Amino acid sequence: MKESEGMYDEAVLFVTKQGAQIRVDGGRILVWDVDGDEGELASRPMGKIDTINVFGGVNFSTPFVAKANEHGIVLNYFTQHGKYRGSFVPEKNTIAEVRRAQYALSREEELEIAKAMIAGKVRNARTLLSRKGVHGTDVLKDLGIKVGGAQNKDDLRGIEGEAAERYFARLDETLTDGWTFEKRTKRPPEDHINSLLSLTYVFMKNEVLAALRQYNLDPFLGVLHADRHGRPSLALDLQEEFRPIFCDAFVTRLVNRGVVTHDNFRKDNRLGDDAFKTYLSKFDEYMQEEFTHPHFGYTVSRRKAIRQQSILLRKAITGEMDEYHALTFDR
Repeated sequence: MKESEGMYDEAVLFVTKQGAQIRVDGGRILVWDVDGDEGELASRPMGKIDTINVFGGVNFSTPFVAKANEHGIVLNYFTQHGKYRGSFVPEKNTIAEVRRAQYALSREEELEIAKAMIAGKVRNARTLLSRKGVHGTDVLKDLGIKVGGAQNKDDLRGIEGEAAERYFARLDETLTDGWTFEKRTKRPPEDHINSLLSLTYVFMKNEVLAALRQYNLDPFLGVLHADRHGRPSLALDLQEEFRPIFCDAFVTRLVNRGVVTHDNFRKDNRLGDDAFKTYLSKFDEYMQEEFTHPHFGYTVSRRKAIRQQSILLRKAITGEMDEYHALTFDR
């Protein structure tokens, strides 16, 4: 299958070819060009896949959905331009002890886990700015220390909000000539950088959701984000530490290297069709890129690092570890 048609290797697949249908043939996943005359576009072993993301006019055959349920494959639905619409989540035997421990967390235990996540986010924000040559971030260092003294979730949210404001005030300094960033805006994003940030946060949230589900944690019961019908609060919580160092770093890479230009956007600030396919390809490559884990010392991809954090979170929740350790980078 051509890369521009949007299906990539590893455990997570992206399919953007309009008119395609995802089928099953024995133990393999087939992507078939129903509306055109290309026939079979791709084939992958079903046992190697745990998440499939489809965009726009892509559908699944009924026998495939049954097999996806049997094999534990999550199906995520997006519009053609990347707006999240919903998911098919397979029935899986959850580990009851994990869910009981999660539901039984006290407010104090939730707060300690949340503090570790937000401290990690602030540390990673400082690291990203430093990597981009931005200095004078002592205020973020002070706020990171202040996180440890938060007495309740409202205090912690206040510190996190101030840290985010201070961080985003310096993000413009990480961008190449021709790009500017004034403030974080959403629903809808008011400029091209905000559009890329929002899009990347959506895809990162789905990476985290997949990891939490894989390790039997309930993604809708968070430790910091308020409960709201349909909101995957725990996924949003865990995502916090990845926002600067993975998401924002990816966006600055795209624009600073000229992979995405202003000409790639439509009038509504969304990426055009071809640019969106390029974005998906680069995002998947980025998630598969490997780095030396700052704490464990071995090589791991970004996608696997997120899944490792889900394991650490589960261990903290079940009492196998005394505390949760966020993924942080000191330089």
